[in-house]
Amino acid sequence: MRRSRIFLLLALIVILGLAAVYFFAQGLFTPGTPNAPVATNPPTPTTVPVKVVIVIQKVGRGVILTPEVLDQVEISEDLLVPGMITNKDEALQRRAKFDLDPGTILMGNMLTDSVAGLSSSGSDWAMEIDNGMVAVSIPISRLSSVSYAPRRGDHVNVIAALNFVDLDTAFQSKLPNNVASVIAQGVQNPQTGPDYLTVQLQGTNLEGRLQEDATLGGKIYVFPSEPQRARMVAQTLIENVKVLQVGDFPLPEAEKNASATPTPGGTPAAPVEQQSGVASPTPTPPALPDVITLIVSPQDAVTLNYLIYSGAQLTLALRSTNDTTTAKTEAVTLQYLLERYNIPIPVKLPFGFEPRVDTLKSPALPNDVTPTP
Repeated sequence: MRRSRIFLLLALIVILGLAAVYFFAQGLFTPGTPNAPVATNPPTPTTVPVKVVIVIQKVGRGVILTPEVLDQVEISEDLLVPGMITNKDEALQRRAKFDLDPGTILMGNMLTDSVAGLSSSGSDWAMEIDNGMVAVSIPISRLSSVSYAPRRGDHVNVIAALNFVDLDTAFQSKLPNNVASVIAQGVQNPQTGPDYLTVQLQGTNLEGRLQEDATLGGKIYVFPSEPQRARMVAQTLIENVKVLQVGDFPLPEAEKNASATPTPGGTPAAPVEQQSGVASPTPTPPALPDVITLIVSPQDAVTLNYLIYSGAQLTLALRSTNDTTTAKTEAVTLQYLLERYNIPIPVKLPFGFEPRVDTLKSPALPNDVTPTP
């Protein structure tokens, strides 16, 4: 009896296990059951935004890009074009090849690292002038230009020397005036003739003054023996100005010739004497510059223009490369020269040099080159 019960229990467990296997298989393989895999549509790809660099202000040709004129905006990744700049550091301190309007997306080919890479419109020299400054040319000589020592990029001081004379405020002419005596012819009788005064000017001498003469015991009239001597003053006019160019600027045609393509292979052409056997003529030395162009403020440019046309003499003083100091100089006059350097006025002596010396001249040296008239 006990053995039959155990047999029945084992048979029941086997039947339940088979039933569970059957129902599990039916749910796994039968279509439409909750456990069956469901077909879905492929996911839509997500667009990734990309930041590109733009200019937010109008940038002129040749202007150096600074953080103030740059910004970044996001565009879709599929709109990104090769060459677009995505990092501000790639554009900073580079120059615009041409004018850029606000909102322009920067491309690598829009920028250059040097003035030589700019577009052909406009002057490359203007790129060297800071905002608020202007360039002006002044005449120079070997003496006034530190023997032609300044070069482009150097800094110089400008010294001006001027002559002053006394003027008659009414005539605006140099004193002393010319004087003449007036001889009156008298007034005509109004009843028989015109009623006007006729005069005759006689003699034209320089205006002088009455002076007491101790020898004669009276007054004499003295007048100058020569025209009025000018009184000179020299002073530092402008300090620490930048040199833009020494001499003339090359014209566009000359710039094109200078940048012409060299011969193929880079082999220089043979000298004339090697080609034809005839010695080439002596090369002509370059012409010495007679002007220099300085970068100054607009007001200093007007001042220099006035002094040039007023006959002032302008002299340059070359500064040290890294010197940015300013020095307050005193204007030099004859009185300053005598007092500052303790120069005495020579005493009138009963003897002097022979031969007579009226002007100071440099001594003639054996190696001096006499200029050809």
